[in-house]
Amino acid sequence: MLDTYRDLLARSEAQQETRPSPALADKEARQHFARLQRHLARQFEQVFPHTHAPRTVVVVPSLSLDPAELSKIAGAHHYEERMLCLLMLLRMPRTRVVYVTSQPIAPTIIDYYLHLLPGIPTSHARQRLTMLSCHDASLVPLTQKILARPRLLRRIRDELAGCEYAHMTCFNASVLERTLALALDIPLYATDPALAHLGTKSGSREIFREAGISLLDGYENLYDEEDLVGALTDLKRRTPDLRKAVVKLNEGFSGEGNALFSYEDAPSGAALAAWVGQVLPHRLRFESATETWEPFRDKFAVMGGIVEVFLEGAQKCSPSAQCRIDPLGQAVAISTHDQVLGGSSGQIFLGCTFPADPAYRLAIQEAGMRVAEVLRQRGVLGRFGVDFISVPHDDGWTHYAIEINLRKGGTTHPFLMLQFLIDGEYDPATGNYYTPAGQPRYYYASDNLLREAYKGLTPEDLIDLAVYHDLHFHGATQQGVVFHLIGALSEFGKLGVLCIGDSPARARALYRHTVDVLDQETR
Repeated sequence: MLDTYRDLLARSEAQQETRPSPALADKEARQHFARLQRHLARQFEQVFPHTHAPRTVVVVPSLSLDPAELSKIAGAHHYEERMLCLLMLLRMPRTRVVYVTSQPIAPTIIDYYLHLLPGIPTSHARQRLTMLSCHDASLVPLTQKILARPRLLRRIRDELAGCEYAHMTCFNASVLERTLALALDIPLYATDPALAHLGTKSGSREIFREAGISLLDGYENLYDEEDLVGALTDLKRRTPDLRKAVVKLNEGFSGEGNALFSYEDAPSGAALAAWVGQVLPHRLRFESATETWEPFRDKFAVMGGIVEVFLEGAQKCSPSAQCRIDPLGQAVAISTHDQVLGGSSGQIFLGCTFPADPAYRLAIQEAGMRVAEVLRQRGVLGRFGVDFISVPHDDGWTHYAIEINLRKGGTTHPFLMLQFLIDGEYDPATGNYYTPAGQPRYYYASDNLLREAYKGLTPEDLIDLAVYHDLHFHGATQQGVVFHLIGALSEFGKLGVLCIGDSPARARALYRHTVDVLDQETR
């Protein structure tokens, strides 16, 4: 495993040398990017509010993240499909979408999404959709693959020819995405990569302090084994009865970059530091089943990380608040969710429910908006989420902010699908989403419906089962089931499911029914 990670790291460093980052460092290029972003503000004022205004959206769902961390997630390259929810933009009759992927997406999957479009013939939508592929399944980020293919770049530019209003959207914004936006000469609806630190585990803790919201006791901006030993030692000395602490990679995601450290049998006094240093390599319990100490230590030295208290308790929840800072610099609350977590210590993201529990959803939303105000002042743009750990007390709940996700995370695509399908409105006063008739809607969503028995099911098989068992979204009732990550099903036995209902109980019942059907059909 260590050799594998070092090989990946060496390849990544070699690829970095071929990226056009020197041009980005150039003052002229930065000025050009700033001009493009100002044009996005004009689009937001003049085009975005009007559904019949002509525009082109270039969707680049690149997971421009650490390749070794990505390799921990089964079927990670199929996560480019999560942004297929943006095909729903084609419901606007003069909108064109250019969607680029690493590998071609099966036509059956595209048809599935286009048939969800309300009031738009599939043939009309298909004429305004261009699907492009790099035909490259390597661990290299999609955006880097595009930049390395001048003919593919030219094809994207050809799709933009004569289009006055266009912008690019992505999963997360790195230097690669900024480079691509410059190459295409269109604005990027995402945070400038120069601000990426704000979305790391260390940067999040700094923002939480500035926003004045509670966070767990801990240390950030750690970079080596000595830092880890010192932080774990000091944390225990400050809280003598502390039983566990969490070590997190700055750029880990979905909880896969986390590890749990136990203080069981720890000595007191001067012997503590030596004990922590001695037991650290074999005492850490990693959330990822494939992780071991040596590669984790090496990654920690590259990307840094944090140490913080592990909050224990029989009852604790993991809500999150989603906000958006638009191109005009205005911050709005979008939604709240309760996250469904798993893994050995309950830190891996499996799915979510919307909205968060009414006992605390407005408090979570308010804390998220305080973070949004700080990020707005820093120049952040686009959607982001703030994750919390919440514990009940006799007089209410206490919420501890955990991290900021400056990317389209696991709560983004299900909420976008809800918006596109229902065409209703989110009410920040209640935290509910209402249909045009004023009826609330709820959902249960999972990115990680995983069964060995599902392997071998093709997209066509899934559609057959959905038709036979009526696993659909029904426009008349505005309830039902929508699938995603369909491309990961046959090889990995993995599927995403969104279940929308008129009550939380109905949404969960739809999910259970869907799982029961798939289990019975593959038994």
